[in-house]
Amino acid sequence: MGKNDRFQVVLTEGNGLTKPQTIVLMDTATGVQYLFVQSGNGGGLCPLVDREGGPLIWDV
Repeated sequence: MGKNDRFQVVLTEGNGLTKPQTIVLMDTATGVQYLFVQSGNGGGLCPLVDREGGPLIWDV
């Protein structure tokens, strides 16, 4: 695994300018998934969680 290969893009929607950009990322070391949303100059990142509130793990 290279230095920049830790996070993998799972899903991308929108362009961030006329429509908010939504990206689901997966941490390849832990399997935890994150949601990143960017709209104009603002954005936010948060982990996705399961029904019990624990991190959503990508099951490979």
